[in-house]
Amino acid sequence: MILIGYSGHAFVVYGILQNAGIAVSGYCDSQEKTYNPFQLPYFGKETGDTAISQMKSHGYFIAIGNNDIRKKLYHSLADATGIYPINALHPSAIISRYAHLQGNGIMVSANAVINPLATIGHAVICNTGCIIEHECIVQDFAHIGPGAVLCGNVSVGQGTFVGAGAIVRQGISIGSNATIGAGAVVVKNVADGATVMGCPAR
Repeated sequence: MILIGYSGHAFVVYGILQNAGIAVSGYCDSQEKTYNPFQLPYFGKETGDTAISQMKSHGYFIAIGNNDIRKKLYHSLADATGIYPINALHPSAIISRYAHLQGNGIMVSANAVINPLATIGHAVICNTGCIIEHECIVQDFAHIGPGAVLCGNVSVGQGTFVGAGAIVRQGISIGSNATIGAGAVVVKNVADGATVMGCPAR
């Protein structure tokens, strides 16, 4: 498995893959990293011939936390390689058999919970200890931060970031490319592109 990106978020992904029994063969990034805690080989930029060859042979995961960058790489690498990234699912996560992980390149971190009839899209990050309750919809390239809680029937739009420890009341709709601040308590719908924070979130 090849990691695309190699910094803090990628270190978490590396741990998930190792715990899931998936060996990581190396990484791609814009330049070779001087800090290489896992002593991984560097295969150059993800657009290079060596990198593309490695991804085709071993598969890959886009280990980048920024939603916009992850989206661009998802589409460009799928076009370049003809394959999509794998899912990285920590074995301690609780994922209902009735949940729908409909996308590729999904990260589900340690102790996350995804309950029945929740739907998770392409390259979504379900970070450490988050809870995604029944019938929630998390659209492509969103990021649900550590310890965040989406109560039942919450909808999260494409590219939206829900910060660490945020709580979203049941039935709430959050638009695309929105930002929910850490620790926010969301009790009203959030428009596309909006940033809200606080308790209650404004």
